[in-house]
Amino acid sequence: MTNESNYFAHPDQLQVGVYIQLDLHWMAHPFSFGSFKIKSIDQIDTLKKLGLVKIRYLPHKSDSQPLPFTAPQIAQASSAICNAEIVDPDVLALLAAKRQRQAQHEHRQAQLNACEKAFSKAAKIVRSINSQIHIDAKKTVAAADQLVNQMLDSLLIDDDIAIHLMNGNTLGDETYFHILNVAVLALMLGRAMQLSRDEIHILGLAALFHDIGKSEVPNRVLLKTEALNRAEQALMEQHAIWGVETAQRAGLDPRVLKLIAQHHEYCDGSGYPQRLKLAQIDPLARILVLVNTYDNYCNRNNSALSLTPHEGLALMFTQHKAKFDPGPLNHFIKCLGVYPPGTLVILSNDCYGLVVSVNASRPLRPQVLVCGHESGSENAIILDLEHENGINISKSIKANQLSADAARALSPSKRMNYFFSTSEPI
Repeated sequence: MTNESNYFAHPDQLQVGVYIQLDLHWMAHPFSFGSFKIKSIDQIDTLKKLGLVKIRYLPHKSDSQPLPFTAPQIAQASSAICNAEIVDPDVLALLAAKRQRQAQHEHRQAQLNACEKAFSKAAKIVRSINSQIHIDAKKTVAAADQLVNQMLDSLLIDDDIAIHLMNGNTLGDETYFHILNVAVLALMLGRAMQLSRDEIHILGLAALFHDIGKSEVPNRVLLKTEALNRAEQALMEQHAIWGVETAQRAGLDPRVLKLIAQHHEYCDGSGYPQRLKLAQIDPLARILVLVNTYDNYCNRNNSALSLTPHEGLALMFTQHKAKFDPGPLNHFIKCLGVYPPGTLVILSNDCYGLVVSVNASRPLRPQVLVCGHESGSENAIILDLEHENGINISKSIKANQLSADAARALSPSKRMNYFFSTSEPI
């Protein structure tokens, strides 16, 4: 029985549809992947210029087979892969461009690491804010005000904002991650809608305190992973009212109180506690409702019931569209892209990937952590699809659809946590 990995073809035999595997170090060829299905004549021309005697191909992954070759002695060639060092100027230029892309990847990874640190610091502040509000209200409100201002200083300084998927496994308290997620998404959306700094600031404060009333809800209800019964739901709905009372005692701005009161009011009147409709809901509260709902969809108490970010957005835009103000909803979709950070995908080259960052100005071409990349000892690498010609996202998938190797390489989180960074020169 022939080993599937022992099929070879001469470069002149290649045609579109053949799936090849280059036996070269990743930086010794100009392609983004060392294994791929040939999709163009240009790719074949480049392969011919690599000085290869033979190229490994995988019949079971190919749409077509190599062309017949008239020189059978090539099939008996030595085990050497290359005839000579690459000298073709076109290939050398492609390799130089690839090295530049790799430097950009490393720079982006450094940015992501810095963003993780900022996220962790902000999460600790959020935890302190929510645990100290009943002890030292004045100090707590001042800390929240400072955090919002710091985030706004970062958000408003640059035209390009990248939204990143954070790991969020350091603090271990999901309540605070939800609060920070809602604050980050609310500030980002307010910025995208070109609200004034004062309006975004009020929105940010309301986001940080929107669930403060949940401290009055018993954990048996708050942390329940099954559906709430009628009595439990009635108790849960009181948290908006209790939150207003706590925020009022803390001396928060009346505008913040109003948003806390309305952060579960849907535009179709199906929300709570007052069943308000669109015209009765504060415009800033409509933003808070939107981002709060999205994060609740993606980060449920029972993680098995959580939606993927892609599913969450799709549900909001299709089946639940009447619940939301269409203006903020459309802006939100543009900000997060069709495939928001945290979405697991299959790329057009059949590789698995995890969307880790979305540039708000280029939402259709996110940065994707991809496994199956031949990059030395690394199991995965971040590809910026904006700069990867011919590679697109084919579809989104759930974690249980990943291969075992992909699951290990991508390590998808059960929780979606977001933070942002401004663009920096590369």
